[in-house]
Amino acid sequence: MKEMQVEIATKEGRMGTFVCHPERGGPFAPIILYMDAPGIREELRDFARRLGTVGYAVLLPDMYYRTANYTPIDTNKLTPDSPERARMTELMKTINIAKVMDDTDAMLKFIDGEAAIKKQPIGAVGYCMSGQYAVNAAARHPDRFAAAAAIYGTSLVTDQPTSPHSLASKISGEVYFGCAEKDHYTPPEVIATLKQHYAAPHEVEVYPGADHAFGFPQRKAFHKASAERHWERLFALFGRRLGR
Repeated sequence: MKEMQVEIATKEGRMGTFVCHPERGGPFAPIILYMDAPGIREELRDFARRLGTVGYAVLLPDMYYRTANYTPIDTNKLTPDSPERARMTELMKTINIAKVMDDTDAMLKFIDGEAAIKKQPIGAVGYCMSGQYAVNAAARHPDRFAAAAAIYGTSLVTDQPTSPHSLASKISGEVYFGCAEKDHYTPPEVIATLKQHYAAPHEVEVYPGADHAFGFPQRKAFHKASAERHWERLFALFGRRLGR
C-alpha cells in the first residue's frame, strides 16, 4: 500500500488529505471518503486503507482544515453534555454542503493531475454527517460519480434544495443508504421517505439491531455483524460501478 499526506488547494486554504492506493496495478479508480463528525484519526485512515487494498485510490480529506490546530474528538468522551460533544458541535458548524462541494471540486482537480488515479468513474462514501456530502457530490457531478454511499447518514431529509432525499433525479450513478435500526438521527419516517425517492438500482437498507456509528470498532456502538455487512455492501457497490 502506498500512502501519502498531501495539501490540496481550495477556495479557502489548503486541505490536508490522506491518500492511499495499492502498490501495483494502477491507475486506480478513485473513491472519496468523507469523514464523520469527530474528524480525522487513525480509525478513519484504516477505513481508507481497507478500501485501498481491494484496488482503489482513496482520498480522505480533513474537512475541518478551516479551523487551525484543531485536534480530533475523543470518541470515548462523547456523552451528551461533555466538552468533547460541545467542541465537536462547533467544528461541525464550520462546514456545510456548499463548502464541502467546493472542496470536492478541488479534489477532482487533484485527481485529474495524478497519473496513478483514473479520472472516472469515481465513488464516494460518507459516514454520519457526511452521508449528505457523498450524495450531493454524486448529484453535483453526475458525469463523474458512478457510486455514492451514505452510512448511518444524518440530515438526509431536510427542507433544503440540497437535501439528499430530493436529489435522486440528478444522479446518474447508484446510491446506497445503510441505515441503523436504532439511530435517532435517522428515524423510520426518514427511512420511509428515502425509500420513496430511491428505487432500484438504488437501495435503502436497514441494519437490524444496529445503532448510529455501528461501523467504527473504537465506538461504543460498534456492531460487528453490521460493520462487516456494510463493507460487503461497499465492495459490491464499488465493484459494480467502478470496477477494479
